[in-house]
Amino acid sequence: MSRIEKVNQIISEKNLDALVVLSDYNRRYLSGFTGTSGALVITPERRILITDFRYIDQATNQASEFEIVNRSAGLIDEVKDVLEQNQVKYAGFEGHIVSYDTFQQLNDSDVEYQSVGNVIEDIRAIKDQSEIDTIQKAADIVDKTYEHILSIAKAGMTEQELKAELESKMLKLGASGPSFDTIVASGYRGALPHGVASDKVIEEGELITLDFGAYYNGYVSDITRTFAIGQPDPKLVEAYNIVLEAQKAAVAQIKAGMTGKEADAIARDIIASYGYGDNFGHSTGHGIGLEIHEQPMLAKQSDYVLVTNNCVTVEPGIYIEGLGGIRIEDDILITENGNEVFTKCTKDLIIL
Repeated sequence: MSRIEKVNQIISEKNLDALVVLSDYNRRYLSGFTGTSGALVITPERRILITDFRYIDQATNQASEFEIVNRSAGLIDEVKDVLEQNQVKYAGFEGHIVSYDTFQQLNDSDVEYQSVGNVIEDIRAIKDQSEIDTIQKAADIVDKTYEHILSIAKAGMTEQELKAELESKMLKLGASGPSFDTIVASGYRGALPHGVASDKVIEEGELITLDFGAYYNGYVSDITRTFAIGQPDPKLVEAYNIVLEAQKAAVAQIKAGMTGKEADAIARDIIASYGYGDNFGHSTGHGIGLEIHEQPMLAKQSDYVLVTNNCVTVEPGIYIEGLGGIRIEDDILITENGNEVFTKCTKDLIIL
């Protein structure tokens, strides 16, 4: 079933006449259009992409299965005109994305609106082969980038300098940019799970956590590796080995049919068994695709049942205030027989 066929199934199931799509990511997913301004109106009979004069040629080329409307009014006003022209009485919209003000503007008509929630994101959570191939290329870029960083990292560099080297290498390898704000956390700053790069100087004996990803053709990778420059504190080495054990166990066991809660517990229970349960405060993983955080979540509260072709991260960690931290993360593809790992660079503790 195609993406549009799945949307039309939702329209039918919810007794709607049309679905209005305003999310940039969902618009791209359904139409192929990568411009920064536009809206989709999908009915059982028509597929309409509304944009402005800047993007008409681009939209015509990228969204060949859609009718292109060159808006003459504001975007929302044009959406309302299209709905009226198609005699739409009941329309679905992305209630979790559309702002209150935008909804008020949309709702100023005779159309009745119903939020369809995350239904498009739920479709996006199951990747097709072209998406899987693209994510693999994004993962290949971060693998090669980590190998490069191990060849140039040294004491005396700042975290920002290491970040600049890392992001430059990703661009040279074909990335369109980083998929999120690169984390470089050295020494005591490693206890900050989201410690984005700072002016701190990297010193001998410190662990360095790198959490980074590449955008490639609109899709993301997301990897974390922790390494050392000089011999680190024995307590950190012990914690590293615990995280590595937990991460490897989770990668080995996560499979289709398991809930996000069950997947999260694999790594969490191992870390807790060593007495570090309170030092692992975030979820074990999340979906990746067009966005860096998508469905499904591997978390204590997640009842999502994993299915074939989900793409998720596996990233347990231990964070010790005032001393440092460790996180190890891979991207994996859920398969019929377990999972396959996208990110393949070494997870061993490298001491430079």
